[in-house]
Amino acid sequence: MATNNARLVALDAICSVVLDKKSLSAFVYPEQDDAFAKSMVFGTIRFYHQLNDIVTNLLEHSLKKEDLDIHCLMLLGAYQILHSNVASHASIFETVNVAVDLNKDWAKGLVNAILRQIDRNKDKLLAQTHYSHPTWMVKKIKQNYPSDFEQIFNQNNTQAPMTIRVHPKYSTQDYQQLLNQVAINSKLLEVAPQALVLDKPTSVYDLPDFETGSCYIQDASAQLSAPLLEPKDSDLILDACSAPGGKTTHLSELAPNAKIIALDSDETRLERVVQNAQRFNINNIEIIQGEAQRQDWWDNKPFDKILLDAPCSATGVIRRHPDIKLLRKPKDITALVALQAEILDNLWQMLKPGGILLYSTCSILKAENELQIADFLYNHDDASEIKIDLDWGIKTVIGRQQLPSHDFDGFYYAKLIKQA
Repeated sequence: MATNNARLVALDAICSVVLDKKSLSAFVYPEQDDAFAKSMVFGTIRFYHQLNDIVTNLLEHSLKKEDLDIHCLMLLGAYQILHSNVASHASIFETVNVAVDLNKDWAKGLVNAILRQIDRNKDKLLAQTHYSHPTWMVKKIKQNYPSDFEQIFNQNNTQAPMTIRVHPKYSTQDYQQLLNQVAINSKLLEVAPQALVLDKPTSVYDLPDFETGSCYIQDASAQLSAPLLEPKDSDLILDACSAPGGKTTHLSELAPNAKIIALDSDETRLERVVQNAQRFNINNIEIIQGEAQRQDWWDNKPFDKILLDAPCSATGVIRRHPDIKLLRKPKDITALVALQAEILDNLWQMLKPGGILLYSTCSILKAENELQIADFLYNHDDASEIKIDLDWGIKTVIGRQQLPSHDFDGFYYAKLIKQA
């Protein structure tokens, strides 16, 4: 793909998020999937708030609604100048020419002038502190983490590592050797014994025996769920929001004779659970489409263990999904907290006395995590916390919180037992 064309593809994706408020995961790249285009999309969206402030300040007046693609084009150019390895003169020249591809030759002079000004002031602009998050999110994260917000913002603005979960049929060290043989370097993590963090991302098809179930792409934080639930072969287990199946397949690896119900409301995403179960040759999972806040799918057999990876703001995985910073709104948090409480109340009724429920989110917001569980415990006399005694994350009032760091996404866990 020509570089100019790659920028056109990137611009299309950027506009779909910025102007149409669509998720990046919904954007379909052309068949000749272009790594350069993707890196520019993720980079521009990652630094959107900083780039937008810079470009907006330099414009004498805002563009008409039908020309906002030109505004997005300037953001793309600004990203390349400030944050990419592309030479500034090439960034400017190629980006200006995209205006021609858009049949907006009139914008060439404007784009050129703005980008040259950014290039001239590059050092000064980069020296200014800008967290590149929406104002409400900056305020909320500073409130929740007065000592850690700098780390959180910095991590959210970096690219996350690629981490795999190695199937127990291999020792993690043996699989690491297999990776070494194909020039893929990785490191072990003490806290997640099946995890290998790769030095750099790679195609799954380069991973030895991937198609026959050697490993699963899964962040180290997410790999803690199944072991925390301590699944046994005699257990009836519910994975309540299971798609795409990472935690479901992990539960099956640890307890291959347990009966596991994989529930999810999204039919398309449930297909991924099916595919993952097939790739691992798993046959102890029953897949059910249904809503975790309802009981119409349930056969009234109480569960020994329930894993609730609850719908959440995903503020702990922003580095993987930078569009969250543009798409998530404060009112969404209120709605999510209400939904989480509804699901918790509902699932608790399905748990056996003496049974265990593990609540998890990929959020760092206290309202969705420790405050949510504090409310739940206050309202349920038959529930109590099992302390998570791990050398991992931050011990919160209830449960345990991992903040985004190089090897871990932001995740929260609380383990609850139902009184017999």
